[in-house]
Amino acid sequence: MIEIVWQFVIKEGARGQFELAYGPGGVYSRLFERCPGFRGTTVLRGTKNPQDYLTVDMWDTQAEWEQARVEHETEYADLETTLAAWIASRAELGSFTVLAQATVRPRSKAGRSKSGETQRSNRRSTR
Repeated sequence: MIEIVWQFVIKEGARGQFELAYGPGGVYSRLFERCPGFRGTTVLRGTKNPQDYLTVDMWDTQAEWEQARVEHETEYADLETTLAAWIASRAELGSFTVLAQATVRPRSKAGRSKSGETQRSNRRSTR
């Protein structure tokens, strides 16, 4: 699997439109949803500057991504024209091969006080 990462700075007042266009069921994912190899898009918004975004497009292969761009060149160009009104800047950061994916498991809340002191004292007593 590959992931193509884009960085965007969105114009003031255009965050809602951008998020709708790139989010689940948005015009961007609908453009590619029937293409072989397309797995979806993740949208990330900056925590320090809410005008900053990353999108991560997931494809089975680089070749399938490139083929989709060729097959939908006209629709993609039309979409880019529409989105240009909302975007202050955009940069393709690159295409990356997925080497591993981590699973994050929630920590157990059993035996833990608000400060976590119970767990720490239990660890000390078992040593």
